[in-house]
Amino acid sequence: MSNMEKNGLSENETMEKKTAGVCGLFCPSCSLYIGTKEEPRRLEMLAAKFKMDVKEMMCEGCRSDRVSFYCRSCHFKKCASEKGIEFCGSCDEYPCRKLTEFQGEAPHRAELWKSQEIIKDKGFENWFRERKEYHSCAKCGEINSIYDSSCRKCGNTPSSPFFENHREEIISFL
Repeated sequence: MSNMEKNGLSENETMEKKTAGVCGLFCPSCSLYIGTKEEPRRLEMLAAKFKMDVKEMMCEGCRSDRVSFYCRSCHFKKCASEKGIEFCGSCDEYPCRKLTEFQGEAPHRAELWKSQEIIKDKGFENWFRERKEYHSCAKCGEINSIYDSSCRKCGNTPSSPFFENHREEIISFL
């Protein structure tokens, strides 16, 4: 039994928490997560791009036992654990310099402040539900990677409201 299950969370809530970054990232919209869980070919292509072994790329969520090479050394997860908090927005130092720098490095991090605000004001469960909808195709409901311009299931464009709202930054980044 995991610590989250011991703390009275249901199996579904535990799974959801495992896919929520301390920083406010929504793991189900990550290409590595999608590749690990649903699209092995996507993961193989990413591994080739980064010149890494596929196993090093595999990730089942920021708080899971299997995280990608990039997430293994997550400063925020370690910092939050040391401070006894679940999300950066609960920290007295929020937003810290490291989180501010982290947010500015890539488009998929564009809304970390908004995520932290929702978690703090409406609670984790509401944030998770809102993020799920925000990263899903309006036509078929499939959760897409932040970097997918078209839905990976039905081909609808845009793939999600997030992509539509950050189209220019994402295209420039790619």
